[in-house]
Amino acid sequence: MTAPSRAKLRLANLPTPLFRHAALDEIVGGQVWVKRDDMSGGVETGNKVRKLEYLLADARSQGADVVVTCGGIQSNHCRATAVLARNCGMRSVLLLRTTEPAQATPRGNLFLDALVGAEVRLVTPAEYARRDTLMLDVARELRRVGEKPYVIPEGGSNGLGSLGYVDAMGELSAQLAAGEAGAPARFDLVAFACGSGGTAAGVALGAAHHGVAAAALGIAVCDQAPYFEDKVAELIGEARALSRDLPASAPLSIDYAFRGPAYGIPTDEQLSFLLRVARTTGLVLDPVYTCKALYGLSQLATRSDKVCFIHTGGHPGLLADSARVCSHPDW
Repeated sequence: MTAPSRAKLRLANLPTPLFRHAALDEIVGGQVWVKRDDMSGGVETGNKVRKLEYLLADARSQGADVVVTCGGIQSNHCRATAVLARNCGMRSVLLLRTTEPAQATPRGNLFLDALVGAEVRLVTPAEYARRDTLMLDVARELRRVGEKPYVIPEGGSNGLGSLGYVDAMGELSAQLAAGEAGAPARFDLVAFACGSGGTAAGVALGAAHHGVAAAALGIAVCDQAPYFEDKVAELIGEARALSRDLPASAPLSIDYAFRGPAYGIPTDEQLSFLLRVARTTGLVLDPVYTCKALYGLSQLATRSDKVCFIHTGGHPGLLADSARVCSHPDW
């Protein structure tokens, strides 16, 4: 297997700003600065762009003409991959998990996948459980017809992709030094939604390497303990093998209490929180990731905490789920 390139493409709109709002402090219960990675680009926006800067550079270095990846039917990662792969002259094959038949009129992220010409293959949850093997099977199929595939894991979460969030913490360090949005010299905590582990690994490593926070907190939106502990430890090891100057990671904890009924399904309290934040501060969250994570932070934070919350994006998924949001009693 070819060693991954550590080259990096410039795909994101960086640096993403820090956002502070007094009403958000009141809602969350701590002193909160939001790292607006939902502003990292256009339709490709979100935390995945930082990972894809490394992953698509590696794909290009290997002469790939098609990328293969996977996610849920409204996967933000797959949407960002499809858009940016096309931007880089590659097509994409997306394995999307669903229990529903194909939509006559695609919505949200799925619409954007189709718009840029991604090849979508729907898979059942049972098939998705063996997603890594399934993607390798697709890659072999594509090679047989003369294409040059590059496989990107779920969420872009491997050691190489995680380096994107080591870089993000360096970017944050410069913003702290400049006092952007009245930020402190160092945060007590960097918090974020945890869905596949790559952002967690990069933040924990970067927080220590760049000295931006005493600890990192991932708020899980899916899966069971100790899945993320094992997964993130694996990714941290991979990233440190690629970048030998990285120190041991900052203390990282993962909280599982706010996952809701299932992946992609928030509780009524979480949806109420999403609406309150939007109507009080203008900060728009998504129901799959950032709503659950910031709600979780609001249940955990104390008044003295100085926290950076990473807004990882997900707005197209919110638009696809508008009926659920509009049916909430607080609407």
